[in-house]
Amino acid sequence: MAFNAKALFFPFRQFDFKSKSELLMRAELYLLVATLLAALGWIASKLVVLEMPGEAFIAVRFLLASLVLLPFCYKQMRKLSLRQVLLACGVGVFLGLALQVWVYAVSISASLSEGAFIMSLAMIIAPMTSWLLFQLRPSRAFWLALPVSIVGMMLLTLGDGWHLDESQLYFLLAAALLSVHFVLNKRISSQLTPLVSICLQMFMVGVVGLIYVAYTQNFNFEYSHSLLFWFTVSTIFATSIRYLLQTMGQYSVKMETAALIMILEPIWTMMLSVSMLGETLEAQKALGGGVIFLSLFLYIKLSRRYAIAAK
Repeated sequence: MAFNAKALFFPFRQFDFKSKSELLMRAELYLLVATLLAALGWIASKLVVLEMPGEAFIAVRFLLASLVLLPFCYKQMRKLSLRQVLLACGVGVFLGLALQVWVYAVSISASLSEGAFIMSLAMIIAPMTSWLLFQLRPSRAFWLALPVSIVGMMLLTLGDGWHLDESQLYFLLAAALLSVHFVLNKRISSQLTPLVSICLQMFMVGVVGLIYVAYTQNFNFEYSHSLLFWFTVSTIFATSIRYLLQTMGQYSVKMETAALIMILEPIWTMMLSVSMLGETLEAQKALGGGVIFLSLFLYIKLSRRYAIAAK
């Protein structure tokens, strides 16, 4: 019997659903699981970088993840023009830079919860990035949500006066770089299928990591069963399967709904970091994370409302 790769990646096409709502519920479930796997990836990454250089970890993790996805999209990839391949790889470079900064922040951070909330600001920063790069003025929803996110960031960083930890600065830089990736990825989304784009970008993340490691570090670390376990969890579950489910979910769910579900990632990360890593989160910083979550929620909901009103 022939192997149907498309059936694996879009299994809801195999069934005759009784209603459209059933299909949407399944797609929303895929997105929900993707957020959980993404949060698990934060924990796995933290445990891996305790034993392995973070830069090398990102390089190998994403190279392997791209190879896992390659068999399911290589036929489509062969039909791409050189320009399309270069576009996807170029966008992947920015993702690679963002992840290199992110993994360094993870390695020095004492609180993954704070990092997850700061990284979620990439969605708020993206409209400003688009304005700077392509002169596309942010919407009214952005200007209303921005002050709320700033208040949340202040609550995260205000302790004994204004103080930004080194890890918080790097998380903020990673969020800014990730916003560039969001904007550029949006620009090429109409030219490539999601799976092909993800595969090529993951490959470039690995290449960027290898180049960085080759010029800055020795690829030396001690092997352990714990390292192998968490590296496998991070590569297979938190990367390949996570992006697979995310792609499957976004295939049928409206963009606004998908975005609302995806902002659950920092909430899951906070819960896992407290339960698995024994992190403690001060009330003020927990409030700051909640305010950032509120800013994202407002931005998405207001964007949708203004888009409907403009029609």
